[in-house]
Amino acid sequence: MAAFDTSRTTYGVASFANRACAFVADMANTVNAWNDARITTRALAGLTDRELADIGLERGDIDSVARSAMIR
Repeated sequence: MAAFDTSRTTYGVASFANRACAFVADMANTVNAWNDARITTRALAGLTDRELADIGLERGDIDSVARSAMIR
């Protein structure tokens, strides 16, 4: 009768791969958030002061609105 032990771990190989994938995913999320903030800033900057007032914003609020979109 033979016994085969399959309960051994890979000693860090899987955890390194998981950390590497998580790092790449975090970088992709950061780039996507930056791009969303850039697009938001451009769109709001293209509006007139009257149009901004219609949606309850002032020109000085554009950066804070774009930054709050990056945090989400």
